[in-house]
Amino acid sequence: MAFGAFTAAPPAAEVAPRKRSRVALFLLLPGVVYLALFFLAPLISLILTSLQAPSEFGDIGQYQTAFQWQNYLTVLETYWPHVVRSFAYAAAATILALLFSYPLAYFIGVKLRRFPLWQALGLVLVIAPFFISFLLRTLAWKQILSDEGPIVGALQVFAFVPADLHLTGTPFAVIFGLTYNFIPFMCLPIYASLERLDLRYVEAGSDLYASPATTFWKVTLPLSMPGVISGTLLTFIPAAGDYVNASRDFLGSTDTPMIGNVIEANFLVLQNYPAAAALSILLMAAILILVSGYVKRSGTEELL
Repeated sequence: MAFGAFTAAPPAAEVAPRKRSRVALFLLLPGVVYLALFFLAPLISLILTSLQAPSEFGDIGQYQTAFQWQNYLTVLETYWPHVVRSFAYAAAATILALLFSYPLAYFIGVKLRRFPLWQALGLVLVIAPFFISFLLRTLAWKQILSDEGPIVGALQVFAFVPADLHLTGTPFAVIFGLTYNFIPFMCLPIYASLERLDLRYVEAGSDLYASPATTFWKVTLPLSMPGVISGTLLTFIPAAGDYVNASRDFLGSTDTPMIGNVIEANFLVLQNYPAAAALSILLMAAILILVSGYVKRSGTEELL
């Protein structure tokens, strides 16, 4: 019998990784299929729709497959003020939400750490707005900020406030609505970072004769930056595409439409599907560029 007629079986150490890799691929398959069906396929459809051209029959809402990339230039030239307004409102709401949320998260995550019951109650109060519909909460603030509401009535008591003061339908009302509705998205990630904060670092700062303010800026804030970055992303991204608060039916007016309102109008009212799709693609691309630059500059690339 010739030497080498029988090949040696592969060692067990080589077979085990192959089995583990097959199991891993099998476990990943449902997620991959889900992403392909509900993310990749709609994205491709959206891109194809954004390149469509009007039908040769000229009927409203009828479009044919084409490669009309000029749709992107058209919507940019027409709606660039709405794009700028959307990002300005979202940035203002994100900053305000951060200013409100950080002290709240610090109080719940650090000051109430020794009182688990009160800490749990504080978290419940932060999450409680989610128990009510987003639309109902916004409508409630429309009534509160209306001309007949308690806030305008209280402000008009002071002489320096004009008698014809209006809050609804103004940029203030839209930014206020965005800030209020997205505060939980900002507060919870910051709380998660502060709740895991090792207080021995804070005590070490005090032992080294650092003032409370210095200890906060040099110890507490840097250690909680992952939560701050996550909170700002979770607030800015949905706020930039929001179309409820800026709607005329809620807190906005004809002078405060955001890019989400334009997409809604082009899709549902004007039936200009290529314009709505092109605006959606541009919004996603702009947010992706801004978020990538923000995360890279903040030094937390692992969040991407």
